[in-house]
Amino acid sequence: MKPEKYKPFAAIDIKNRSWPDKSITKAPVWCSVDLRDGNQALVNPMGIEQKLAFFDLLVKLGFKEIEVGFPSASDTEYNFLRRLIEEKRIPDDVTVQVLCQAREHLIKKTFECLQGLPRVIFHIYNSTSPAQRKYTFNMTKEEIVKVALDGIACVKKLLPLAGDCDVRLEYSPESFSNTEIDFAVEICEAVKNAWGATPDKKIILNLPTTVECAMPNIFADQIEYFCTHITNRDSVIISLHPHNDRGEGVATCEMGLLAGADRVEGTIFGNGERTGNLDIVIVGLNMYSQGIDPELDLSDIPFIAAKYEELTGMPIHPRTPYAGELVFTAFSGSHQDAIRKGMAARATMPENAVWDVPYLPIDPHDIGRQYEGIIRINSQSGKGGAAFILENNYGLSIPKPMHPVLGEIVKEAADKAQRELKIAEVYDCFSKQWLNKTEPLSITDLAETHIDSPAGKNADKTVACRGVILWKEKEYAIGGKGNGPLDAFVAALKDTPVPRFNITSFYEHSVGSGSDTSAFSYVQITFEDGRQTWGVGKSSNVGRAGIEAVVSALNQ
Repeated sequence: MKPEKYKPFAAIDIKNRSWPDKSITKAPVWCSVDLRDGNQALVNPMGIEQKLAFFDLLVKLGFKEIEVGFPSASDTEYNFLRRLIEEKRIPDDVTVQVLCQAREHLIKKTFECLQGLPRVIFHIYNSTSPAQRKYTFNMTKEEIVKVALDGIACVKKLLPLAGDCDVRLEYSPESFSNTEIDFAVEICEAVKNAWGATPDKKIILNLPTTVECAMPNIFADQIEYFCTHITNRDSVIISLHPHNDRGEGVATCEMGLLAGADRVEGTIFGNGERTGNLDIVIVGLNMYSQGIDPELDLSDIPFIAAKYEELTGMPIHPRTPYAGELVFTAFSGSHQDAIRKGMAARATMPENAVWDVPYLPIDPHDIGRQYEGIIRINSQSGKGGAAFILENNYGLSIPKPMHPVLGEIVKEAADKAQRELKIAEVYDCFSKQWLNKTEPLSITDLAETHIDSPAGKNADKTVACRGVILWKEKEYAIGGKGNGPLDAFVAALKDTPVPRFNITSFYEHSVGSGSDTSAFSYVQITFEDGRQTWGVGKSSNVGRAGIEAVVSALNQ
């Protein structure tokens, strides 16, 4: 590597910057550029039917400004906009935006495409950075300004071709992020004045991070400098168009809003050339996590993600904030335990209580995600994760003292498989360990009799049990009495070779309702030598579930 090839981006000469002390308190005007920036970045660009479906999705999400592409660039782009207009797909509260180079024949064709459209944002641009001036155009600053002004003059000349369409202008000094800040202000000032912007006829000055080349705080300085040096600020809408070359597109956007921007262009899930555009979903949900209405409907992220992947053919990375498959999933044991406890506490709170579950920045339910996917199991998982899976998917309330034993068994299975365990596999580990073992002890036959107390006595009823067990493949007849079925069964085992033990912990609960109710019992037994083990029993009969739990414990 040769770091000497590079130099740090120059700081902006700004005194008493104010953006660090500000907060984002409301959503900006959002403009989706999925159908332009996102589409041109696809290996296989969308056809008209796909673009129509994508437009409908953006409308459903609540975008009020949607860039639909270059009508002058191809028949597909042209016919797409005509379909939107002729099929009346554009709601009254949505404005479409068209992009065009500042060339007369392209502007003319674009205006021809607008016939029948009530309103439009006409977006023109030219590149302004030193590298573009030097290598691409071989032009001076003055010549670059003339290109922009010639474009404005051409748009104004051809405005009658738009008929009754209300045309708003957007101008982008492309490569703003690399342009000298004073020159960016100069060219935008010239364009604003040439268009004749007023408070009632505002111009959109779109400041693209065409190539992200500086830290987000430097970009914020650029935006604040621009906002405080452009004249007639009330006649201007300052717009951001962040890219993500440094992986800081979201931070660039958020700091740009702090610095005074009014509007944001981006794409859902960040699709765009090179490393992509700003991901509007992330910025919107970041606002939501701070109690700010993003003014977009992001309540069903799985649906939005599925439609996006279907229409673009682009996958969403599993670690993408909010939308990725794994972002509400914990594998780490300590994380799982904290989430499980936080979720349990949450269940006792009012629905609108302030969200503070550890490791989860927002409630997954708010964006259409489910709690079932929060904790998943692999060899890194801890004792609480498996218990959470069993409780949330099967209704099993595993006693907390039993969690370490369960966790070790499931962790061993995941380690052996060398992958994540599915929910059903976690339950299978539990069943094999505690519900399905029949050696060395099994019950061949068992009956119980309830014996009433003598007349006039207040003593509890006595239960007698008798039956046959199989211990290490040998049959034994058993019989005993106790204050309940479980106590009687334990007493009956004392006359067999089964090791002596005491029940030191007992828990029970039911799963299901009506005729489908099952009782689950959990027992910890302690042998005479101090060894302890857990067992689990399941039965439609509460008393029998406890007996099965003892058998399960003895089979460990």
